[in-house]
Amino acid sequence: MTPIANAEDEGITLVLGGARSGKSQFAERFVASLPRPWVYIATAEAHDDEMAARIADHRARRETFWETVEVPHELPQAIAAAPKSAVVLVDCLTLWLSNIMHGPFDVDRSMDQLEEALHRRENATVLVSNEVGLGLVPETPLGRAFRDAQGRLNQRIAAAASRVVFVVAGQPLIVKGST
Repeated sequence: MTPIANAEDEGITLVLGGARSGKSQFAERFVASLPRPWVYIATAEAHDDEMAARIADHRARRETFWETVEVPHELPQAIAAAPKSAVVLVDCLTLWLSNIMHGPFDVDRSMDQLEEALHRRENATVLVSNEVGLGLVPETPLGRAFRDAQGRLNQRIAAAASRVVFVVAGQPLIVKGST
């Protein structure tokens, strides 16, 4: 595999895409081309059999040398706790935001805390997120609130990122920075 990153890559990389676009696989390959150690922060919760199968698929795809941390809510704290020398991969912001919106959390304050944790990182941090604003307008107020919050979160992280990649049908498109 041709490296898509190098040892000097630091800062924030945001990998966006639709559902099943290949964004997670791209992010994993990107991180795998950087020096170890690697920390995989997973935000999904298995509320049903289908989601449990998706989580199992993601786990099976990762090699054993990934350190995996599963945090559905405390993402800023998990990022802050990662070893300074580690490259951190967060998969994904969309599920984290959904978890936050369904819990007793202040969404804007949670976004602030995430951004603060990212700015304190000294090594590369790669975040996966869904671009949910390209489809139909959600029918419910909660759906529209989620779409809007996801759009705000993606914009905030993209503004802080040195690199933004949009993955379509498994193909990465560089939106900001370079690979």
